[in-house]
Amino acid sequence: MSETDPRRWKALIFIALAQLMVVLDATIVNIALPSAQQDLGISDGNRQWVITAYALAFGGLLLFGGRIADLWGRKRTFVTGLIGFAAASALGGAATGEAMMLGARALQGVFGALLAPAALSLLAVMFTDAKERAKAFGIYGAIAGGGGAVGLILGGFLTEYLNWRWTFFVNIPFAVIAALGAYFVIREPAGARNRSPLDIPGVILSTLGLVALVYGFTRAESAGWSDSLTIGMFVGSAVLLAAFVLVEAKVKSPLLPLRVLTERNRGGVYLSLGLAIIAMFGLFLFLTYYLQIVKGFSPVKTGFAFLPMIVGMITGSTQIGARLMTRVAPRLLMGPGFVVAALGMLLLTQLEIGTSYAGLILPAQLLLGLGMGTAFMPAMSLATHGVEPRDSGVASAMVNTSQQVGGAIGTALLNTIAASATTAYIADHAAGATTPAAQKLVQAQAMVEGYTSAIWWAVGILAAAAAIAFALINTGAQSGSPAASGSGDSEGVEDEVRIPVVAH
Repeated sequence: MSETDPRRWKALIFIALAQLMVVLDATIVNIALPSAQQDLGISDGNRQWVITAYALAFGGLLLFGGRIADLWGRKRTFVTGLIGFAAASALGGAATGEAMMLGARALQGVFGALLAPAALSLLAVMFTDAKERAKAFGIYGAIAGGGGAVGLILGGFLTEYLNWRWTFFVNIPFAVIAALGAYFVIREPAGARNRSPLDIPGVILSTLGLVALVYGFTRAESAGWSDSLTIGMFVGSAVLLAAFVLVEAKVKSPLLPLRVLTERNRGGVYLSLGLAIIAMFGLFLFLTYYLQIVKGFSPVKTGFAFLPMIVGMITGSTQIGARLMTRVAPRLLMGPGFVVAALGMLLLTQLEIGTSYAGLILPAQLLLGLGMGTAFMPAMSLATHGVEPRDSGVASAMVNTSQQVGGAIGTALLNTIAASATTAYIADHAAGATTPAAQKLVQAQAMVEGYTSAIWWAVGILAAAAAIAFALINTGAQSGSPAASGSGDSEGVEDEVRIPVVAH
């Protein structure tokens, strides 16, 4: 084990800045999309590709990006990802038409897939003391969790007071500062690279399989679950990913060593975190629509309305999760954290047209933020549980992959449930609405009915995440002195000696 890096806390600033940029970008573009669509003449049918092009490139290439970080060096991969992301953002901000915009978004996804796993695995190998790691990832977790809501506020300001192009240009200073800081401050520990040859069949199968899966869910949202291409994508994805698993079991230097997935604690983290993200994506989506369309909030006011959730997440991550994770078993933070988040979600099933923000939405968001912040903290620290430093990039990428796929599933699944409930409500109540005012009221009530139906599902999904955390995660509190990395083959062993490194 290399000696502790004296500049690790400075390095955390630049790594967290890069993470904030990536998380901001995911929500900031949503707010700018209507204006960009109008300016660039993007059709309604192609509008979703501004989001999908990024999601497909990012989700599909994450495992490859994680492996590149292990092979090429995390610092070099991180800086390259930042510079590429800045260039792609400049291209997006300067876009003169649909093709240029979609190309820029896909490029952002490609460089994001390099950047995200490299950032996480850098922290994982730089912070070796349990208490310091708890503090570092508490800060990082709060940024990762709350950054999406900050994106809503910033996106609202930029779109309302400047124009949509600034939602792209704003990435450039973030990326330049983070890249310069990383170049001069980060020192990667020696011996942490994985120089074995790249598993090309694994790269091709995993990328195509994940792209097909993410696209299948994205398409289901617009074309329906019974659409032939949607079904074809799911079938194709299943075949490709099954082939990927077979290849990984047989090749000498796999892209994703299967031991990364089969150790019960890591498996529990990937599953429970993916489910929690499904629920959270649904919430961001429906609450944004509810506040803007039903309540008539401006984009800026909507962004500020999410502040209680950010406060809850920061408190949960830094004051509860980080302080307790060296004393309490992870399942006793993750399980109850997801339960508290589910209670917050349960409050939101009571939404009506005239619901009071302070009376219901604010306390619900605080509970959601506290629960998620508390659960994310130990989840991130277990995500590369018992993995050798040379595999930490690909293990970090697995968490990002579970979140990306969770996000795609959440958006498609919960949107479909909401749309069906809205349609059914209108069909039942349209006949009684004879005046324009009554028709408008039925439309608004139908929308709220759709949101609450989907939120009920989100409550169930969070309950399932809690059950998985309680059932699968059995490691003890992450305390003790830094341990040397083991073989990475710790399947089924309660590993309390080796301190797990962290990913999100």
